[in-house]
Amino acid sequence: MTALILALIAGAAVGLALGALGGGGSVLAVPALIYLLGFTPAAATTAGLIIVTATSLTALYAHARAGRVRWKAGAAFAAAGILPAAAAGAAAAHVPQTVLTLAFAAVAALSAANMLRPADTARSGSGGVRPGKAAGAGAGLGTLTGLLGVGGGFLAVPTLVTVLGFEMEAAVGTSLLVITVNSLASLATRSGTAASLDWAVIGPFVGTAILGAWDGKRMAAKVSGPRLQRIFAMVLLAVAAFMLADAVT
Repeated sequence: MTALILALIAGAAVGLALGALGGGGSVLAVPALIYLLGFTPAAATTAGLIIVTATSLTALYAHARAGRVRWKAGAAFAAAGILPAAAAGAAAAHVPQTVLTLAFAAVAALSAANMLRPADTARSGSGGVRPGKAAGAGAGLGTLTGLLGVGGGFLAVPTLVTVLGFEMEAAVGTSLLVITVNSLASLATRSGTAASLDWAVIGPFVGTAILGAWDGKRMAAKVSGPRLQRIFAMVLLAVAAFMLADAVT
């Protein structure tokens, strides 16, 4: 019963983050699965991909209805990450769990730092698309998704703004397309491990995450983006510090 309640709470937090910010949900999902629900780092990254895929699809639908998804550019960006995501997903099974934990702590800290930086609004919507940088960013994002089980929205959103010149609302919506594609590519290489997961925990986690994604989209319309990002960044810094301390002790 305790595990179920924790799964419901964690799922709601993940959904809110993805729906409101277009990313960051998996950076909460994996630590929650490890430290609250007893998953190993390897199992948590696979479960995190399942949770983020389902939640991102839901949030993507909501943003698409509002016209905030740029399908052509988003698909091209995501395509660059498909093969790296699949390759990294296959390699993740051979990476020591301590290394995965340390890497995840570093990613969480990077995510927090990214969210605390002042937005570069001057570049939003201006400038041309840079295909080389966009492809490189897409490949890097795919690798991160495959290895650590994170969707990478916290990196996709600023990249879409600064490299492709998207306005923030379109970047948030389009990042969900990128997250979904990369997560599916990585999951394709982990199908053998999914059967051994605790679905009695993952199912409720996914359900509340999906509901949270709808609430997150509504929250984004009422609360300023910078304020949401600052709150979420502080949570991520605490998560990163805890995981780092756990890995080195």
